[in-house]
Amino acid sequence: MLGELKSLKINEPFNWVSEIFEKLFAGNDKDAIIYINEGTGEERRISYRKLYESYNQFINFLRAEGINKGSSVYIMAGSIPEQWVVMMGALKAGFIVIPTAANLTEYELNYRFSQDSPDVIISDEASAEKLEHVLNTEALKLVIGNREGWISFDEIYKMEINAEPAELGKDDLFIKYFTSGTTGMPKAVRHSSILYPIGQLSTVTAIGIRPEYIHNNLSSPGWAKFAWSSFFAPLCAGATVLSIDYRGRLNSSRYLELIDRYKVNTFCAPPTAWRQFISLKNLNIELKHLKETVSAGEPLNGEVINKWKERYGTVIRDFYGQSESTAMVANLAGEEPVPGSMGKPLKSYNLVLVDDDMNLITHPLNIGNIAVGDYSGTYGLFLGYSDREKDASVFVNGYYLTGDKAYFDDNGYFYFISRTDDVIKTSDYRVGPFEVESAIIKNEAVLESAVIGIPDSMKYEKIKAFVILKDGYVKSEETAKSIHSTVKTLLPAYKCPRVIEFTDELPKTISGKIKRKELKQLELERANNGVKDNYTYDF
Repeated sequence: MLGELKSLKINEPFNWVSEIFEKLFAGNDKDAIIYINEGTGEERRISYRKLYESYNQFINFLRAEGINKGSSVYIMAGSIPEQWVVMMGALKAGFIVIPTAANLTEYELNYRFSQDSPDVIISDEASAEKLEHVLNTEALKLVIGNREGWISFDEIYKMEINAEPAELGKDDLFIKYFTSGTTGMPKAVRHSSILYPIGQLSTVTAIGIRPEYIHNNLSSPGWAKFAWSSFFAPLCAGATVLSIDYRGRLNSSRYLELIDRYKVNTFCAPPTAWRQFISLKNLNIELKHLKETVSAGEPLNGEVINKWKERYGTVIRDFYGQSESTAMVANLAGEEPVPGSMGKPLKSYNLVLVDDDMNLITHPLNIGNIAVGDYSGTYGLFLGYSDREKDASVFVNGYYLTGDKAYFDDNGYFYFISRTDDVIKTSDYRVGPFEVESAIIKNEAVLESAVIGIPDSMKYEKIKAFVILKDGYVKSEETAKSIHSTVKTLLPAYKCPRVIEFTDELPKTISGKIKRKELKQLELERANNGVKDNYTYDF
């Protein structure tokens, strides 16, 4: 089926919600969403029928307010049912939804709004105040709850329960994600209203969801993984998604207890969470309803996989994809996973390896750049970035270059090696060094900085900053704390450096670009020799 997607021709206009989803599921009284608030115990159940009615009411309300196809709709809230209402409504009506993580800071929001001005802002009560501080447009403001100056989201439920679908083409946008890169601030990843939802069939396949299953994905709204595994995958399959809304630090034991209580069948979580789960002791649960467990974000080591299987009987299967795509490579359900491998390419993508001269790699065990050939019109692949210069660097000679390196073995299984650029992978997040360096430089003591990722057993990588101070400032713990505090006020915690080292110079090219690879090599040599610089401070 996935192989046939490569040659599938869609007659435009085409609306996935009205022509696929609604014909299959709109009148179904089965639970589409089970919501549980991890802190309060509040439970809400939304049937497929109720979801259909609610997103149509959402569409009608926005249209009555003058919001039409192509309008930008930001949503900043937790894993609440309204997330599904907004995303499904946007997809049917042709609104462009911009999911916004609740932990974004005002500094980051200012940048996003400067790049893509909102026509509509939807927020929970907790985030509304932060948004008010940075909004400088006349956006329509809806709050899930109550707040002075905002329209209550409940007003949508006064509208008619049927809405006309928009006429949509492959180049019409559905969703944008801001994603980090090596240079500059985050760029918007642009996905199609047609290519993206149909392409998510690869994600359904990678996870192994069936219509009768209850599915849970441990991922916060605002990230592509939420759209993949919490939104499209279960709804494409007609399954039930369990949304566990937790705030702040993950309570690992409580989370697994809820997975057990609600009889979850398919469970998707990042490597950081799997490592936390296997560290738990004396947890009196069986997870006997669990059928499939999957992980994405970075390779899982064999010890984690083996310990989980010993306790709960399922094998954690790795799979691979990006914010720019849907699932691209996977160890499929029903097949014995190969430890350390992210699996085989899924047939909806013409996924290959190329060398640095763009020659196709055809022999096993040769490291190359992961690329998608004949990428135009690929179901699931993005249309491009908001930055043409960035597009030119990834769409090369008929290939889309993912920015990741891998090799394949004699049996065609792929093994992830590393990023080809300096993007840092930490706790399932991609962090661009430039973002962190730009925040560090705002401290009055800092002259210059360079940021890299260094190996970490729990986070895969943690962020380290090399800092040159201005004259008159002292290399001390107090100065390091001041710099760390500055970054913490501007960026969320996962982007803050965990190590700060003061230095007098940074390796650079003739043109003045920082050689981050040399800093990484220095770190590797130090680790091998057990050496730590005198002016290094940990957080």
